[in-house]
Amino acid sequence: MSLSGSSSGSTSTTAPSGGPSNRTSPRRGVPPDGFDPAKALRRNQHRYGERVSFVLLAGSAGLTVAVTIGIFLSLLFPAIDFFREVDVLDFLGGDRWAPTFADASFGVLPLITGTLWTTALGLAIAVPFGLGAAVFLSEYAGERTRKVLKPVLELLAGIPSVVYGYFALYFVAPNILRDVLHIGVGTFSVLAAGLVLGIMIIPTVASLSEDALSAVPQALRQGSYALGSNKMRTTLRVVFPAAISGITASIVLALSRAVGETMIVALAAGTRARVVSSPTMEGQTMTGFIAQTATGESSPGTLGYNTLFAVGLLLFAITLGFNLVAAAVVRRYREAY
Repeated sequence: MSLSGSSSGSTSTTAPSGGPSNRTSPRRGVPPDGFDPAKALRRNQHRYGERVSFVLLAGSAGLTVAVTIGIFLSLLFPAIDFFREVDVLDFLGGDRWAPTFADASFGVLPLITGTLWTTALGLAIAVPFGLGAAVFLSEYAGERTRKVLKPVLELLAGIPSVVYGYFALYFVAPNILRDVLHIGVGTFSVLAAGLVLGIMIIPTVASLSEDALSAVPQALRQGSYALGSNKMRTTLRVVFPAAISGITASIVLALSRAVGETMIVALAAGTRARVVSSPTMEGQTMTGFIAQTATGESSPGTLGYNTLFAVGLLLFAITLGFNLVAAAVVRRYREAY
């Protein structure tokens, strides 16, 4: 009786489920009506540290853009003065470069061919060796081997370029090319400059490509192994295509580094400006001409002085074009995981 009584009493004091007098409490994880997330997240105290960080980061990004614009403008205005006296078509299509001679000629084609030769030779060395080193470090080398080889590889990037220049001039050209390979090169040649230039940019390709390969998810490799592929096939058919955007970025960065290199080509390629048709020839590059001519002897405002800025603007445009093409390629083949 007591049990039934207490049961009936408890039943009578509890409102039926869903009745008008039932007070439903909010479910766990569900915000109540009228909840404003913005007000809930807003603090009464000001986040001064976060504001300072934002200002510093935005200032860094803005400074980068401002410096780039400043470099472009510093090249543009003297180059405009140059092209007021020299026709653009004669500058880009002429095959005789003699800006300091009495019968001056401003055809920049010899400098362009010298730059293209050294850059192509450098990439021919850096890309295969750099990618090979990246694949080995990422896919084959053990942890202990990677800790030893990667710092040694990156040490090449810390060697001053003037050291590379004398290495090409006094060792590669006479000892390797002439004595060992029996290639008929003189004291100066774009071949020696291009080979050493490629050695210098190997760490750029290898380091960035190794980071891109290591960032590929391990699940892709495991899926390939589960389908019966060996390590080499997995690397070439799965990992390498998945990291192609990062690899492309590394090659473009190395390309820009090669185009803008000065000391190696100034010391080893020579100072004779002529259209280069063979890698064994002596030739002058755009950066080599700038290094040779920008000695303070040219008076500001003269045609010889403005020639430096015209060549620099052309070099800037070539590098920018390479970077824009590479950015389009990276966006086209970017993989998101």
